[in-house]
Amino acid sequence: MNKWIRLFVLAALVISALISLKDAAAQSDKPLVLVLAADGPVSSAMAEYLRRGIDLAEQRQAELLVFELNTPGGSVDLMQAMVQTILESDVPVVVYVYPRGAMAGSAGTVITLAGHAAAMAPGTAIGAASPISAEGQDLDQTAQTKVKNIMKATVRSLAERRPAEAIRLAEATIETAEAVSATEALEIGLVDFIAKDVDDLLTQMDGFTVEVKGEERTLQTADAQVEQVRSTFIEQLLTVLTNPNIVFLLLTIGVQAILIELSSPGGWIAGFIGVVCLALAVYGLGILPVNWFGLVFLVIAFVLFILDIKAPTHGALTAAGIASLIVGGLVLFNSPSVPAIQRVSVPLVVGTSIATGLVFLVIVGYALRAQKAPVRTGIESLVGRTGVVRTSLNPVGTVLVGSELWTASTQGESETLPRGTKIRVVGTEGVRLVVVKEG
Repeated sequence: MNKWIRLFVLAALVISALISLKDAAAQSDKPLVLVLAADGPVSSAMAEYLRRGIDLAEQRQAELLVFELNTPGGSVDLMQAMVQTILESDVPVVVYVYPRGAMAGSAGTVITLAGHAAAMAPGTAIGAASPISAEGQDLDQTAQTKVKNIMKATVRSLAERRPAEAIRLAEATIETAEAVSATEALEIGLVDFIAKDVDDLLTQMDGFTVEVKGEERTLQTADAQVEQVRSTFIEQLLTVLTNPNIVFLLLTIGVQAILIELSSPGGWIAGFIGVVCLALAVYGLGILPVNWFGLVFLVIAFVLFILDIKAPTHGALTAAGIASLIVGGLVLFNSPSVPAIQRVSVPLVVGTSIATGLVFLVIVGYALRAQKAPVRTGIESLVGRTGVVRTSLNPVGTVLVGSELWTASTQGESETLPRGTKIRVVGTEGVRLVVVKEG
């Protein structure tokens, strides 16, 4: 009986293995499509994510790479690096503005046009590619003319296969910050497809011809095997740091932690937290379009908080510091030329500033109490403490208080306290303690 059971199990394993091999073989015959999802301002993390995805697609000989994009824009230098990465790819790349409500703004417009094909989801937008400075302000006339001419030459090169009207629109997104919807972009020929999701996109792209490094290639995307390429933890962390709300919180926490470390040196936790938070905040400030003048108000705010500790009247400088912190946060991130999606939340700035001011008020309160507390040293500091009788008090003997032996006497001359009695110190007479029975 056991023999038949073993044979049955073996046969089942062989059949299962054959089915798995058949499925694997069938799956390997399907074209492979890798999908990347990029959301947020153009950053070095996004550029690295795209480069890693293209390298993986080339290694696995993928049929197509879909780069889902939702961005308000970003650095021109990083934009150019991403454009170059796409153009040098051996695997066709379709830049897909996704999901609904997404946008390919500013630098995202040029990145979309750099794709071997371009697609948009319904309800998305593209355009408003006028360059701004790293501080989020409009460039001066000379610099603006230079950058605009370079960007217009770039989009003309990227859109040369498209209709003349599409090329004019691409230039207008840079010259006059024009933006269009997905439907308008498709009608003009600025993009190739409107698709509700990746499956719909692949269905439409089956048989579509693209040019990759000067060679035409007809895509076979029907029944393709679709795989998502997830961003790494580091890439996700660096992407989060392009959120101005996160950067403002890191900046505030970092400075507070450093001040705590400086006020009570000897520890390392507060200093370590402060350095890490400030390092991450500096990275975010390097990516986001900010007005660096806001840092002046932030520095003034924390200087006012510190001065309030030693001021004769307390509270006024802290209130001024809170106001300066609010102004600094808003000036730093909410300059007029910064896109709304990259602005810091006003309630967050106000709430964080008030909370920071309250923390410093608490610090001031502790400092004042410490200054007003009477200085008590030596034997007088033992008043109020408890101990135990070591040598019977009749009425003089010894007691153990604070791990030290002291000569002591009872408060009542006729009172006797035997060894082991718990006592409390109520006063001193020279170098002798005056004690009473505890409890």
